[in-house]
Amino acid sequence: MFSRMKEDINSVFDRDPAARNVFEILTNYPGLHAVWIHRLSHRLWKNNWKWLARTLSTFSRWLTGIEIHPGATIGRRFFIDHGMGVVIGGTAEIGDDVTLYQGVTLGGTSWKEGKRHPTLMDNVVIGAGAKILGPITIGKHGKVGSNSVVVKDVPDNATAVGIPARIVNTNKDKGDAENREKVAKKYGFDAYAVATDNPDPVAKAIGRLLDHMHLMDNKVSDLCREVNQLGGEVCQEALPELRVGEFDEDEKAAAKRRESATESFDPTI
Repeated sequence: MFSRMKEDINSVFDRDPAARNVFEILTNYPGLHAVWIHRLSHRLWKNNWKWLARTLSTFSRWLTGIEIHPGATIGRRFFIDHGMGVVIGGTAEIGDDVTLYQGVTLGGTSWKEGKRHPTLMDNVVIGAGAKILGPITIGKHGKVGSNSVVVKDVPDNATAVGIPARIVNTNKDKGDAENREKVAKKYGFDAYAVATDNPDPVAKAIGRLLDHMHLMDNKVSDLCREVNQLGGEVCQEALPELRVGEFDEDEKAAAKRRESATESFDPTI
């Protein structure tokens, strides 16, 4: 039990840069609380203590704003970020290392008994406000864009966006996506939804920048290796870490300049 709890805490550190320490996670992450309470209610459900299991899940909803039916099956290192408004149906199945954001619904489309809710395979990411409806499957490493409505299966390594959701990238982009993800993690942010066929022009621009950075890193590494083989001593120090917070300070300074300019603007001129 304690090893699973430790895994859950580490998964928060891995997927939320705002997490500062263990105490903060234990006391201020309702997504984590909801998962832990669900494990208890799910065990009660399996042992046929169904009323008590539903009552405990209702208490969890009141406490966290996240509704997980005690019959849902959830894998390891499941992370719900923020979590308010998340609804997970009773026949939903969730694999390992899955991430859900606020407002996600794993719902059903039928009143008949049996499998009515989605299945999320390993390493799936569901964006904020997305609705996954019916007994469909989101494949391994699949991604669903924010506010999308998915009513059909999503294959492995694919991204689905829109209402109804459509596939915007497939396995043919897997190599580029993996390279971009590695570079993005290196520089301190996630490349989620940065795909070759993504309709967002800003995302496309970021994707091209990541491709260029990956290429330049490889070229510099090759150049350093050749120079060192010729007797030189270069590239002995690691590349400096990119501090994202510095850009936040720059943005705050820019906001102050815009505010000052607005205050000094005379509309009669």
